[in-house]
Amino acid sequence: MSSLQNKIIMVTGASQGLGEQVAKAYAAAGATVVLVARHQKRLEKVYDAIVAEGCPEPFAICFDLLTAEDKEFDQFAATIAEATQGRLDGIVHCASYFNALSPLDFQTVADWVKLYRINTVAPMGLTRAMFPLLKESPDASVIFVGESHGETPQAYWGGFGASKAALNYLCKVAADEWERFPNLRANVLVPGAINSPQRIKSHPGESKSERKDYEDVLPQFVWWASEESKGKTGEIVYL
Repeated sequence: MSSLQNKIIMVTGASQGLGEQVAKAYAAAGATVVLVARHQKRLEKVYDAIVAEGCPEPFAICFDLLTAEDKEFDQFAATIAEATQGRLDGIVHCASYFNALSPLDFQTVADWVKLYRINTVAPMGLTRAMFPLLKESPDASVIFVGESHGETPQAYWGGFGASKAALNYLCKVAADEWERFPNLRANVLVPGAINSPQRIKSHPGESKSERKDYEDVLPQFVWWASEESKGKTGEIVYL
């Protein structure tokens, strides 16, 4: 696995699922991880697990991405800057919201608003707020976690697929705007079918053997956050 020694990297949705596993993999690779999620007790369990493995002590900060506006994002960025002494070398946007597959006429405006708030607006707000820290890093990588239905619309995926498509667009915008900063890059990683809580919820009839394990995709997540991926930006990568 690539090295993340001496890097400070934020992982959202770090209290469970892919976010938890990415955070642990980054810590094992030498990074100081900033764990971000809504549920304090779950977050504390991930924090304790990382410390128990002898990895760099992480930061664990509760933050609600669903309700945050510009002011809250800016205050959160100030908190991070104070905690890390002004350093941040990357963000992995693992936080995601999925309700259920249903026909369009069963879906509500409230459902779509929540999907966009978590899956698209929050990554934008957080990346914008952290930009002053990221641009000071000698090598910063922002990773958006995508979904195949963001590029290939299908029935019943509704707001979830649409919000992930908007996330792809957000990544392209960030990558283009950051061309003047050779130390910054932004990419979308699409894990595919993995044994995550979200996949189990969306495909309840699928057997575990039909899905990949976290260990199959974690080395790629580490690589795209490491200096080895420097210069690669604006890509949508299927793992």
